[in-house]
Parts: sequence; C-alpha cells; structure tokens
Amino acid sequence: MRSSDAATLVRVVLAFIVAYLIIAKVLAWIAVLLIAIAFISDGVDGYLAVRGESKGRIGFGLYLRAATGDAKAKEIVRPVKEDISKHFPYGPRIDVAGDRVMEYTFWLLFIYAFFERIPAIAIFIVLLVVVRHAFADALMAARGTSSKMKTKFAKAVYSSNASRGLINVVKFLAFAYLALYYVLGYPVLVEYILVAVLFLIIMLRGAAEIYESTIK
Repeated sequence: MRSSDAATLVRVVLAFIVAYLIIAKVLAWIAVLLIAIAFISDGVDGYLAVRGESKGRIGFGLYLRAATGDAKAKEIVRPVKEDISKHFPYGPRIDVAGDRVMEYTFWLLFIYAFFERIPAIAIFIVLLVVVRHAFADALMAARGTSSKMKTKFAKAVYSSNASRGLINVVKFLAFAYLALYYVLGYPVLVEYILVAVLFLIIMLRGAAEIYESTIK
C-alpha cells in the first residue's frame, strides 16, 4: 500500500474513533485532537504521494512552496504529479472517497447530536450535502480531478489554496465544536453558526464544480 493511501485509511479510522467517543460522550478533547489529526492527514497524503514517486527527492518544504504558488517549485512538482496521475489513476479517487467517508461520518454525528432538537432541519441539511457531493463528484470525475479546474470562477471558489484552506478550517471548527457541544455542553448557538457557514461554503463550492463541468 502506498503511504498516501495509508494516510487516507488513517483518517477514515480516526473518523470512526471520533464517532465512538462522541456517541459514548467521553473524552471530548481527545475527539477534537483526533479530528485535527484527521484533517492534517488529508493535507499530507498529497505530499506522501509526490515524495514516493520522486523517491524522496521532493521534500516537504519544496512541496509546500509549490502548493502556495511558488512558480519554480511548481515546475519541479508538476511533472511528478502528472506521472502519479498516469501510473496511479485511482489515487485521486481514493483520496476523494476517504474525504467523503470522513465527512459523512461527521455529518451523521451532527444528525445524531441534533435529532431531538431540530430533526427535520438536521436531516434536510445532510441530505442536501450528500446530493451536492454525489452530483458534483460524478460530473467532475468525467472531466478529471478538481485540480484541473479551468474557469476563473471554479479556480477561485474551489481549487485555490485559499478556498481549500478555508473549507478545511471551517469543517474542523464545526465538527470539533460538535464534540464540545454534545459531550461537554458548550453553547449550541456557536454550533448553529458554524454549521450554517460550512453548509453555505459547501453549496458554493458545489456550484463551482457543477459550473466547471458544463464548460467545454
């Protein structure tokens, strides 16, 4: 198993452990820590794939500079990424599958935590998220990975470093705070706000993916 695929598996396992801790109402701060590790591993698997394909020649510093837009670093990293896409075409799809399993696990926890408080709204929100991912993933799979966005709108809203960083930060805050709310009784209003912001960002990014898929 490639180290990048192992990182994907790790975050799936961590999501299941977090689910147990929240449902059992124990070790809320451990759950928060594991959620943080899961999201960090999501950012590490790309580097592990590049490092493995380059046989260690590309270090984390070079990879990070490429990811943040350094032109010279991108010229070095880009050919390696293209080789990965040719030799391991399933890699990006495995990564997406791991992302979805982790995210859906956390959304199911959201339903579990809020079923007695706002059952209809909680279920409706999660259903819309699932539908958004299902159609956007299907349409983008027919065009290639999301890293190949062509339109300015899709690049800015979906594939830019700022957009990717923002969605991961908001996801972490929303799901980490869910553990604090449900296990430790933190104020519920904060969770409502975080989930609302996360939902809007997810829908906007989904619109960008769908728009991109319609452009020839």
